[in-house]
Amino acid sequence: MGKYTCSDCGMEVTNITCGKCGTQLEHKVLTKDDGSTVSVSECPNECGRIKSPLCCGHDMAAAD
Repeated sequence: MGKYTCSDCGMEVTNITCGKCGTQLEHKVLTKDDGSTVSVSECPNECGRIKSPLCCGHDMAAAD
């Protein structure tokens, strides 16, 4: 997952890692029952997932 970038201000976040195993988190998009989507950062070792970073009031875009 290289980095997340804010489309409004240009802020960048890189190298988000899992606190349990130290593995770099992967960007995923979940589709909710109503069809809307949510960006998450997920541990590939199944330790868990978090909501992807926010900046300027919206999800930061992931550069895959």
